[in-house]
Amino acid sequence: MMNETIDENMNLDNGASPYSPPEAYHPPKVDDEVPYEELHPFLQSLTDEHKEVSEKLTEFEETLNMMEQGKVDREIDKRLQSFFEYFDEDLRVHNLKEEKIFFSIVSEKMNEDGDHSKGLEEFNAVDILEDEHSKFLQMAAVTFNLFALFSRIPDERSRVIILDAAIAESRAFVELLRVHIFREETIIFTYAHRNFSDEDFAKL
Repeated sequence: MMNETIDENMNLDNGASPYSPPEAYHPPKVDDEVPYEELHPFLQSLTDEHKEVSEKLTEFEETLNMMEQGKVDREIDKRLQSFFEYFDEDLRVHNLKEEKIFFSIVSEKMNEDGDHSKGLEEFNAVDILEDEHSKFLQMAAVTFNLFALFSRIPDERSRVIILDAAIAESRAFVELLRVHIFREETIIFTYAHRNFSDEDFAKL
């Protein structure tokens, strides 16, 4: 059941990262993941966009590594600017496409099929993913503002403290986004492939 998937993915063991618990990359039924070639074209398009996001995250991580090694110059500034522009102009559009077009249909079908939590407040996997969308939007804004503050503070000791905070927040942001992409592809995309009718896909 999907509610079991939700519960298992969200459990945290002692010492685990809140953004990437040990179970995050091992959801139930992952062995049944659908090959890319068999996915509906709409799901393939989302997967392609995820691949681009992952590439951008790798570039961003490389920038963070460079900064940790003491490189802070115009090249770094350009790399940061390029990443945050991509996030604002492309990733936000991707999220909206998922939320406005895809998630609503998945959520409705999950609720109809009983694939949701059994507590007083019913929620399903889509609710968690939408919450993660909000979380990494907030984290990106915090990270951007920390880097902007770092560039304006003249006191060297304060700059180091702010830079450390910006890098730490950035790494948590990257980790959350990678886990989020994995969850979408192994849980939601697989669910849609196996449960959507031709009429459901036509709505996309």
